Formats: sequence, structure tokens, C-alpha cells
Amino acid sequence: MNTAEKTAEPPVHPGNPAAPAREMQPLAVPANGTHLAAGAGVLATLLAAVLMVGAWHLTQGTSGIGLSELLRALIGDGTSVGGVQASEIFTGSRLPRLCAGAAVGLALGVAGSLLQSVTRNPLASPDTLAVTSGAYFALCIVAALGLSLSTLVSSAVAFAGGLLAAGTVLALAGRSTGGATTRLILAGSAIAMALEAGSGMILLLFKENTTGLYAWGSGSLAQLNLDAFLRSLPVMLVALAMCLLLSRRLDVLSLGDDNAMVLGVPVRSTRILALLCAVLLTGVSVSLAGPIAFVGLGAPVLARLLSRRLVVLRRQLFLLPATGLIGALLILLADVVLRTLLGAQGAASIPTGVPTAVLGGVLIVILALRLPEASHARNRLQVASALHSRWRFAFALALGLALLIVVAVLGLLSGSIMLRLGDLALWFQDAAPALIERAFSERAPRTTAALCAGAALGLAGCLVQGTVRNPLAEPGILGITAGAGLGAAIVVTVFGGSRSLLVIFAVVAGLATFALVASLAWRRGFSPERFVLIGIGTGYALSALTTYLLLSINSWETPRIYTWLSGSSYGREFADVIPVAIMLLLALPIVLLMSRTLDLLAVDEDLPTTLGVATARTRLVALALAAVLAALSVVAIGVVGFVGLVAPHLARSLVGSRHHRLIPVSILFGAFLVALADALGRTIIAPAQIPAGLVVSLLGTPYFIWLLYRSRG
Repeated sequence: MNTAEKTAEPPVHPGNPAAPAREMQPLAVPANGTHLAAGAGVLATLLAAVLMVGAWHLTQGTSGIGLSELLRALIGDGTSVGGVQASEIFTGSRLPRLCAGAAVGLALGVAGSLLQSVTRNPLASPDTLAVTSGAYFALCIVAALGLSLSTLVSSAVAFAGGLLAAGTVLALAGRSTGGATTRLILAGSAIAMALEAGSGMILLLFKENTTGLYAWGSGSLAQLNLDAFLRSLPVMLVALAMCLLLSRRLDVLSLGDDNAMVLGVPVRSTRILALLCAVLLTGVSVSLAGPIAFVGLGAPVLARLLSRRLVVLRRQLFLLPATGLIGALLILLADVVLRTLLGAQGAASIPTGVPTAVLGGVLIVILALRLPEASHARNRLQVASALHSRWRFAFALALGLALLIVVAVLGLLSGSIMLRLGDLALWFQDAAPALIERAFSERAPRTTAALCAGAALGLAGCLVQGTVRNPLAEPGILGITAGAGLGAAIVVTVFGGSRSLLVIFAVVAGLATFALVASLAWRRGFSPERFVLIGIGTGYALSALTTYLLLSINSWETPRIYTWLSGSSYGREFADVIPVAIMLLLALPIVLLMSRTLDLLAVDEDLPTTLGVATARTRLVALALAAVLAALSVVAIGVVGFVGLVAPHLARSLVGSRHHRLIPVSILFGAFLVALADALGRTIIAPAQIPAGLVVSLLGTPYFIWLLYRSRG
């Protein structure tokens, strides 16, 4: 077979060696005059589209100045509105916003294309590799310290944070062939979740220094003038020039590492340079306009779809600038459509990153639906797990109960005022002083809420991991808690926070999210990888909608609701705990009766079918129970991640993978983790408090990293 024939072969899909990856086609197209002319024509067309949308964008604003006033201002007519010159509005507000949107879209589009090329993964982007979260976290630290930095120094700080995050994700994802896409997204989602938890903690602890960072953290194009754009422009141009110089190497690299090395391309240095350029472009864009989500995913996907008809876009020399122009088009369209739909005044409080995040979530779902039919791989952690003796199970139960008692007492005693066991004894005897009585009356429902919510999440995580056959899955990753959080946010922002409505909306939204994810995942046969990716994409989109609701209300209410959505027991009453406690009592005997079936289901797809197990019905029941438990845990304590991941793994390490032992121990460890995080969050910086969800995320991330590293293959 000659070289031309080899370049026509479809490459291997990163998630399945046997399936062609249509999104990641070889880009080696010979260069000649025809192709150069065609490429120039495509780029000119995209540039014209950007200019047209940019002209529309300039007419949108809160001042009421339209196109005719702007044109008269440009020719020196001196038009004014409300005593303000139209020329001042043009140069001080609208032009800077337009330039920022175009520059950020260009940078993120090129960065996403580079990351997809060097990883050969259609879901790689600055967001899924946690580059954006790392850059934002680094800038939050700078803001919390009260430092005022120039745009270039801020870009350097963001570059360092993004590079560290991306390096961690790529190291954890490893180079395994099967499931590489899922591993990459899981690693990126986990690191991003931890970094977002750290950013959230900084926002809550340093409110004075970080005012406005929550809205900016979703991506905002608001600019005071052109200074930031002009300072960022040279850095972007240098990075873009470097990308174009690497374009030929990237063309050859798309043929595979072996072929590239034979053709004399230094694979390792090319990847490192491309990664550095991508992170630099992302860092500059974050320092300029905040973390605008998923443009770095959407623009490359659209460009590669165009490359199926426009063959010239299979060359990186044209693909990179085309992707950048598409990114600019996406951001400007998102901004101008948002302003058109909500009005300039209504859209002023809504970051541009919200609609782009929804777009990114939808794209992840669409790409996940293109994965192979079904996965019959065995669950490696399940198969390899050794059987443990009964005494070890008894020891684990005793240990879990002892830890539960200790953490419950700690939760009652700890807070802004540290109490003693004697005070607790007086409270039980109804003989405590008024101050101590008030402290225990506040802490008792909070501790109970943390215990019950943690137990529900531990059980939900155990069910999800077994039925989805992915040891790294949990209710938060499947989008269930994001759906429940959106339902609760709707009640808080629209209906005023009625407790009964809160329970109903959270459960209904959680179940609706589960139904949506499950129906999409089962359309072409059950695949654990597809299920997880669809859940992640759905969670991203729903979280963006929740952010929209939080920012659309009174800004003074945002920190309070954000605290609750971060997983806080603040202000909880026993009435908030009753729904999740009842569901736990109802679900526990059901799942224990299903334990033998769950054991079979967790191994692979063929064994339970051979033994006559109704796999679809069993999965539906188990995942529906997990969805209800996760939704009710949101009502009890807000959105808490990682517990459904960590608690079953800790239990499995002690008692093995048999569900009749795994389920009760997972419940105990889940309750312990959330109650401990709640107690620590109320004590570490008392009288200020850290939401339990943020503490769990920071504590759970190292364990999750260790799990990924251990199974990197």
C-alpha cells in the first residue's frame, strides 16, 4: 500500500480501537495553488461572517444608541444621548466589548483545536482538561491577596495555573487505549471540580476582595476600555504565529506517532509546544474576559464537521485560523443573541459564558452518542476485588458505626463556640443554659442533615458504580445532582424558597435528568462510557442554567444561594431531613434484596443475560433509586460531590465487591464523610463557615487522583 492510500485510512477512535473516529480525520492534504486559494476563500468567508456579526454586536447596548447614531459619531457628528457623546460610548464600551469577544473566541478556538490534535481526542478542550478552571483559580488567589496586576502579569499567572491543571489531567488520563475519552473527561471533570471548589471557597472567604468575581467567573465581556485588549493582543499574536509554524508538524502527527517519527517529526517536543501554546492562549483569554466555557470545544467540532465537505480544512494551516474565527463567531453570536432575547439591560447581569456552557454540554452529549454500540468490557476493579472474610465485614461495620458516633458528637460540639461533653450531657437532661441550648438546637438538625445526606449519597454512588460498571462514576458526574440543584434553584429564585416546593422540584428535576440521560444512553445499546459522558454533558448544561438563575436575581442574594448550592447545612431544620431519611429507610431493604443481581450486573454485560437477569429493568430500578436519593440529598444539604465516589471505594477496599456487604458500609462511610466535612467547615475558620460540599471536594480530589493514577493502565 502506498503513502497516499495510507493517509486515506480512517484513524482509530481513542475510545475503541476497532472503531474509526470520524471527528479526528487525518489532516494531511497536499499543498498546491488550488488548495491555497480554497483555504483563503474559506477564511475570507468566515472573516466576513465575523465582521457582519460584529457590526450587529456594535448596535447592542444599554444606552439606546443604534447604528445610525454610531455612524454619525464616526464621521464626527457629535451625537449624544443623555449628555454622553456617542463616540465615547463607542470607544469606551462597545468597541472594547467587541474586541474582547473576538479575541477570546479566536484564542479559545485555536487552543481547543490544538488540544484535540495533540491528544487525538474529539472531546479535548480547555474546559475538559481543566485548563480554564486552573487559570481562574490562580487569578482568584491573586484577587484574594488584594494584588492589582497588569494584564500581562495576570496572563502569566493564569498560564501557570492552567498549565499545572492540564499537566495533571493528561498525566492521570494515561495512554490507555480503551476508554481513553472517558478517562480524559473524568480526570478533567474531577480536577475542574476541585479547582472550582477552591475558587468558591476563596469567593466566600474573601468577599471584599473578590466582589463581582462570581459573575466574572462565568465569563464576562464587560470592559472598561481597550487597554486590556491591546496589552493581550501581542501575546495572542505571538502564540498564534507559533501555532501556524507548528501546523505542518501537526499534520504529520495526525497520521500517528510511529509514522510521524519515521517522517522525522519530533513527536514529544511538538506535543509540548502545542500544549504550551494552547494553555497560553487560554490563560490570556481568562485574564481578559474570565472563563468562557466550551468555546474551545464547540469551535473545533464545528470546524471538523466543515472539513468533511471542505477538504482544505484538513490542513492545520487553515484549520487553526478557521477554528479561531468560528470561536469568535460563537462568542459574538452568543452575546448578541442573549442581548436581543433579554434586552440589553436584562442581559447585562448574565455572563456570556452561560449560553456557551449550555452549548458545550449539548456538544458533549452529541459526541457521546457517536460512541460505539455497547461495551462488554469487564469491570476491572470488580473482577480483581478479592473476597474478604466475615470478620473483616464485621470489623468494617463496627469501625463505620464508631466513626459515625464520633463525628456526630464532634458535629454537636464544634462550631463558633466549642462545647464540651458535659454540656452535651446537660442538653440531653434538658438542664443546659440558654446559650448552650440554642447552640445545640442549631447544630443537631445540621449534623442530622449531614449524616442523612451523606448516607444517601454513599448508597447512590454504590448503585451507580455497580450498574454503570464504571468505578469512577457517581451521582454528581451523571448529572443527577446538577438537575436537582437546578430544580431547587428554580424554587428559590422564582417561588421564594417554599420547603415543600423545594423537595418536589428537586426530586422531579433529578428524576427528569436521570430519565433524559438514561433514554439517550440506551438509544443504541447500553455503554458505560456513553452513559457517563452524557451525564457529564447534561450536568454542565444544567449547572450553566443554575448559574443563570442565580445571577438573574438580586445580586445580594447570590452569595447565600451559592453557599447553599456548594453544600451547606446552614439553617437546616429537622423538616429538611425527613424526606431523605424516609427514602433511605425505604430504599435500603430493596437494594439489599437486589444485591445478588447487582453483583452479576457489575461484572459485565453477558453474564447476567446468560443467567436470565432482566438487566434493563434492574438498571432502571437501581438508577432510579440513586436519582431519588441524590435529589433528596440536595434538599437536605445542597450539592455535594465526590461522596458517591469515595465512600463506595473505601468500603470496597475493606469488604470487597459483594453488594450485601458493600451497601451498608458505603452508607456508613458516606454519612461519616459529609458529617466530618460539615463539622470541619463550621470550625476551621469560625465564626466564618466553609460549605461542606467545598470541603468534601478538596478532601476527595486527592483520593480520586490516586484512583485514576492506580488504574491508568
